[in-house]
Amino acid sequence: MVGYAQFEENLAALRARVASACEKCGRSSDEVKILPVTKTHPADAAKYALKAGFASVGENRVQEARDKIPLAPPELNWELIGHLQSNKANLAASIFSRVQSLDSLELAERLNRACGRAGKVLRVLLQVNAGRDPAKFGMEIEEAPRVLEGVLAMENLKVEGLMTIAPLSENLDAASAAFASLRNLRDALSRDFGAELAELSMGMSSDLERAVEEGSTLIRVGTFLFGQRVYA
Repeated sequence: MVGYAQFEENLAALRARVASACEKCGRSSDEVKILPVTKTHPADAAKYALKAGFASVGENRVQEARDKIPLAPPELNWELIGHLQSNKANLAASIFSRVQSLDSLELAERLNRACGRAGKVLRVLLQVNAGRDPAKFGMEIEEAPRVLEGVLAMENLKVEGLMTIAPLSENLDAASAAFASLRNLRDALSRDFGAELAELSMGMSSDLERAVEEGSTLIRVGTFLFGQRVYA
C-alpha cells in the first residue's frame, strides 16, 4: 500500500478528475461523493481515509471488514459493496452502516430480521445488474419494482437508492449504457413509489467520467487511491 503522502496525491488527482467530469456535464462537484474502498488493504487504509476527512469506507467482504473494524478508528462507518451471501446477513447487519449490495427480497428479509433483533435500522441500496452482465451480481431490472415494494415495507431497512457495477469491457459505451439504465430505473421507481432514492452508486476509477455524466452521486475507488492490492 502507498504511504499517506502518495495517498494524498492520488486523492487530489481523483478529485480533479471528478471536478473535470462534473464541469463537462454541467454538474457541481459537490453532487458526487467518493467512497474509498479498502478491499485487500490493511486497516491503515481506513485510517488514511478518516484522516483525509472521509466518514465512510467500502469493503467487499464481510469477513475482511469484521477483522479490520477493531483495528480502525471507531468513528469510521463501513459500507458493504461486495456480494452478500444470505448466511452472512446477521454479521453484515451488525457491522455495516450501509449495505450497497442488497440484490434480492430474500436477502432483504434476512437483514430486516437481523436488524429487528439488534434494534437497528440499516441503510441499504438495491444492487441492479443494469448492464445485464452474466458475470455481475445484482437483480435484474425487471425485478426491482417488486423488491423495492417489499423493502419499503420493512421497518428495519431504509432504502436510499440504487447501485450497479458496469460490465467489464474496454468499450466505455457499455458502461454509459448501464449507468443510464440505472438512472432511468431510479427515476421510474421514484415516480411510481413516491420514494426519493437519492443515491446512485455507480462508477469506479476506470469509468467514473461516464458515471458522472449519467448522474452518479457516489463513486467507489480503491486501487487508484491506495495502490495495488497487497493480497488476494
